[in-house]
Amino acid sequence: MTHSSHQQELRDAARHTDRRRFLTVSGAAAALAFSVGLPAAGTASAREMHARQIGEDPFTLGVASGDPLPDSVLLWTRLAPRPFEPDSGLPQARVEVRWELARDERFTRIVRRGTALAHPEFHHSVHVEVNGLDSDRVLYYRFRTGQWTSPVGRTRTAPARSAHKRELTLAAVTCQAYHDGYFTAYKHLAQEDVDVVFHLGDYLYEYAVNAVGGARNYTDRTLPALFNRETTTLEDYRLRYALYKSDPDLRAAHAAHPFVVTWDDHETENNYAGDTSEDNLPPEEFLLRRAAAYRAYWENQPLRAPQRPTGPDMRLYRRLQYGRLAQFDILDTRQYRSDQAYGDGWQTPGPESEDPSRTITGATQERWLIDGWRHSRATWNVVPQQVTFARRRDVPTDAYKLSMDSWDGYTASRDRVLKGARSAGVDNLMVLTGDVHVSYGFDIKRDFDDPASRTVGTEIVTTSITSGKDGSEKPSNWNNLMQANPHLKFYNGRRGYAVVTLQERQARADFRTVSAVTTPGAPITTAASLVTEVGRQGLTPA
Repeated sequence: MTHSSHQQELRDAARHTDRRRFLTVSGAAAALAFSVGLPAAGTASAREMHARQIGEDPFTLGVASGDPLPDSVLLWTRLAPRPFEPDSGLPQARVEVRWELARDERFTRIVRRGTALAHPEFHHSVHVEVNGLDSDRVLYYRFRTGQWTSPVGRTRTAPARSAHKRELTLAAVTCQAYHDGYFTAYKHLAQEDVDVVFHLGDYLYEYAVNAVGGARNYTDRTLPALFNRETTTLEDYRLRYALYKSDPDLRAAHAAHPFVVTWDDHETENNYAGDTSEDNLPPEEFLLRRAAAYRAYWENQPLRAPQRPTGPDMRLYRRLQYGRLAQFDILDTRQYRSDQAYGDGWQTPGPESEDPSRTITGATQERWLIDGWRHSRATWNVVPQQVTFARRRDVPTDAYKLSMDSWDGYTASRDRVLKGARSAGVDNLMVLTGDVHVSYGFDIKRDFDDPASRTVGTEIVTTSITSGKDGSEKPSNWNNLMQANPHLKFYNGRRGYAVVTLQERQARADFRTVSAVTTPGAPITTAASLVTEVGRQGLTPA
């Protein structure tokens, strides 16, 4: 089937589903099933294939773990002997996969083992929730099927909720456009000693990738033409994940550390807002695309069963706790937001962007966040999310503009969240952010119009893995942003990631950067290190 005919099939599926019914979960799920020929709920109906029939390595996309709990880990893999083919080289049949979890890399001390079925309805992905484990333990895992054994992954359970853990080290990553360069930063991250990695969105991009991999400019391979188009269908999104996960550095980072993932826009479409697409397609048509994107996201990420989507809906916001040291409230600022004010982009703020009814989280998620803070006993309350939270004026004059896609375009939402943090008694608030392809260190002010007002938290914005290509240490707007925003304490435009170490008395952010991503092999450096103290928020040089 050609791409254009599949596009038409999607439109037909949307048109043949009553709009009112489509906007319900069941209606969208039915439309998705119609368009891709899958059971609406993803129920297993296929025959079972004997794993001995698999003649090529099915573990080409590696392994991953995610969402650590004190007594449980989530293990992931996907069988794909031929990952660049729509069916990944497997028939429409179930495949039994064996898994093992051990205390050592040689698997001489097995903790748990079992079997799982890789269903064709979920593109032969495997999500194994292993329960009954000891807290705060490093563990190793692998999968087997037929004659094949996967690479070994390393994961870790969270500390017990009552544990007084003295230190926790996390990495924050975001924005990894394959066509903008090599994932060199991930090679370095795989060698870091971190407890967990938070991916803050834009795991993939919907844009076309040409035969030479864009800025990677391959001379040793030619990518299939099926990548040289925008992703709109379930098949498109599935294949794009295969392309990204074919990268050895990304696979190495997943194998080395548990990931906690949340999306931004490009996993579906640039700057979409709720059921509103960038190009203002009819909602029933766009939600069908969103349903396909969300399904492929779940299939290819280490996510637990509660995150499995139904049609165009997927509850991605969730809470993780690391002893008494840290509570993480992972947000979704795409699925429930109001449409961007003033047509999106950088605009002069006004009544539309400041409308109290506007929301970036949706009312339910906002209440969930604030209620969670009220019950938190953690020293650090950390919010991993997508777009810049602190105010960010573009110029140091009264004629400034703000980004309507960030929290600046949803000021009432930000005010409610900060008021909620204050009423809940949150003393040490930290926001982790991606999206903007640069590193920032912000103080979060009670009143951004008054630089002398109380600092109520900090925001660590991690730069991109590749998006924006090589970047520069001081982008062209460096002076304007530093002068316009006195609460901005650090700004760097190179690629890389952030490492944050939370302790009982302070937190430290190390901004790791590489000099280039358009050529492989760049070394890693620490561009800056900032600290903030418990009970005395505000970023200062380490």
